[in-house]
Amino acid sequence: DVGDKANDPLRISGKDLKVKVVGEGGNLGMTQLGRIEYALNGGRLNTDFIDNAAGVDCSDHEVNIKILLNEILVNGDLTEKQRNKLLAEMTDGVAKLVLKNNYRQTQAISIAHRDALPRMEEYRRLINSMENAKKLNRKLEFLPSDDEITERKSLGKGLTRPELSVLISYVKGDLKETLNNSTLPDEEHLSNEISEVFPEQIISKYKKELRRHRLRREIISTQVANDMVNHMGITFVERLKQSTGATAASIALAYIIARDVFELEKWWVAIEHLDHKVPSNVQLEMMSELMSLIRRACRWLIRNRRSELNVVENMSLFKEGIRTISACLPEFLTGNSKETYEARFKRYVEQGVPEELSAVVAGSNHLYAALGIIEAQQEGESKLETVASIYYLLGNRLDLTWFGHQINNLTPLTHWQALAREAFREDLDWQQRALTVGLLKLKDKSQSIEERIDQWMHQHTDLVERWKQMLTEFKASEDAEFSMYSVALRELLDLAQSTVHSIPK
Repeated sequence: DVGDKANDPLRISGKDLKVKVVGEGGNLGMTQLGRIEYALNGGRLNTDFIDNAAGVDCSDHEVNIKILLNEILVNGDLTEKQRNKLLAEMTDGVAKLVLKNNYRQTQAISIAHRDALPRMEEYRRLINSMENAKKLNRKLEFLPSDDEITERKSLGKGLTRPELSVLISYVKGDLKETLNNSTLPDEEHLSNEISEVFPEQIISKYKKELRRHRLRREIISTQVANDMVNHMGITFVERLKQSTGATAASIALAYIIARDVFELEKWWVAIEHLDHKVPSNVQLEMMSELMSLIRRACRWLIRNRRSELNVVENMSLFKEGIRTISACLPEFLTGNSKETYEARFKRYVEQGVPEELSAVVAGSNHLYAALGIIEAQQEGESKLETVASIYYLLGNRLDLTWFGHQINNLTPLTHWQALAREAFREDLDWQQRALTVGLLKLKDKSQSIEERIDQWMHQHTDLVERWKQMLTEFKASEDAEFSMYSVALRELLDLAQSTVHSIPK
């Protein structure tokens, strides 16, 4: 099949390779089918074009730097001798950037491989979507057919690393082109993205010239696409496009806002610094928790602020409030929520994770609510701490946190069930926010938060009891159907609407 008869005596099948890990230092050491066979047999490897990506990346950096410096040279602000000296001085800086890009890309493949089996339907839809758009030849790239995907699922196997390596390359390439053809690179705030691609010597000396770079749009599009796929996964954009109808550019803007207000890069780097200090599965678990936080935040921003995805305005609105809630989160949580948080925090610390990082990751599934809390504060005159306290206490008193956890644990068997699960999450978020706003607007604010919630629950005894009775049935059910969640959320909506309508004018 390879068509290289001279080397036939040396060649073996992938399943016969007994080593644990393969790194392809040269090209075409293995065929793609050989890689897949080896990977399905338990071997660990990527592909040659992933393992050798640093060379191409280094060339890209070199071209971008020389285009910039040559224009400065032509303008007379730099001599050729100075240019050559500067190029030599940037060697280590460029190497650091290249190694970071390649580290992040293989890291993204590791995270994708860890979650490949439960996300097989997402990959099926991604492959079909790209194939229908004539952006991918499935057979040429040896990607599994729909029937083969179904068979893999039945065998408890997801996509292999070599297959994920192909997909991540196609997704990044398509996303770069799509973003470059949009207005996204023209966003003023995104001019900072270009600084991520150049070494410090360039940024410190030629910041103004950098923003006028001839390939500015292409560089920003490439940087945003790489950053988003490396952090959020291969199916992230396609999944949000299908569930929200948003464009890739809008999703990228929502991602940048969520990434920056939740300080994703800061915490991601902190996890990376734990290499060889904590088990790698702990690192991947923590990264997955942060990915879930940002994914939900992106959906919230698209659903609630689709026409207002201005980076600067949203940074101003959310960043400080999120920091405040994050710092005080353990004080806001009560009951089972607090116990679960403390158990997760303790587990991470015992595994060698620093306390500050442990606190953020342990509370990430609660921290997402900060967006709704801050928005709820905009509708009243209460302090942020008061709004947060009511929101989280309501979540505990009505078991909304438990109910949300059940929704998150649902295993969708079809695409439509996956969309339904996301709709359930959004409905629960909206209703909890509506209940919070209703309590904030109650007339008597001299009472403590607990007293105000007690009074509110007494005023709506029938609806509260009906909701609790429904939750009792949920807890008694071993395998609640999707329709049960839909009915339960309708009951919660009645309670939320009753609260809003009962507010004194």
